[in-house]
Amino acid sequence: MRILLVGATGLLGTAVHEVLVKRKHDVVTVARTGGDLQYDVTDPAQVADLYRTVGQVDAVASAAGHVPFKPFGELTIADYQAGVTGKVLSQVALVREGLAHVTESFTLITGVLAREPIVTGAAAALANGAVEAFVRAAAIEIAPKRVNAVSPTVFTEALDVYGDYFPGMKPVPLADVAQAYVRSIEGRQTGQVYVP
Repeated sequence: MRILLVGATGLLGTAVHEVLVKRKHDVVTVARTGGDLQYDVTDPAQVADLYRTVGQVDAVASAAGHVPFKPFGELTIADYQAGVTGKVLSQVALVREGLAHVTESFTLITGVLAREPIVTGAAAALANGAVEAFVRAAAIEIAPKRVNAVSPTVFTEALDVYGDYFPGMKPVPLADVAQAYVRSIEGRQTGQVYVP
């Protein structure tokens, strides 16, 4: 399959890229400052241009989505807007603009905070919950094309940096998260939120 991988140079994107290449897929990598193509997917005009540049692909896999983490009392409306733009609207644009260019499926990224709150995670929880709701709703309208989300907890490989923010939550190895992308891309389910 020809797969467009967005957020390809981050920790997760690198792991997803590795497993997709091992499975003999043709992967076009996209990131803000690296990869085969450089685009900022928080800008809908750049998303549209990305698809014009890439042309037809079989699947899109998104590993991109920035949200602010601050104590609740310090979060501003601008912070919530940044989280929605960075993680929700960017991925909505990938699906919306991609309908004419993607033959099979979209896989989006969400996260554990949609289900399990943490201190400083209100904006992320809002964004993750919105992505999951969008996936379920879009799935019934874009068929036969498919859309799913992957919803990991903290990565085992990132415990040194983020572990303290996720007390008592079992970490997940990046290899397991990457396999959830494979399940979404190569499987046939839609409207699913895969929890690796």
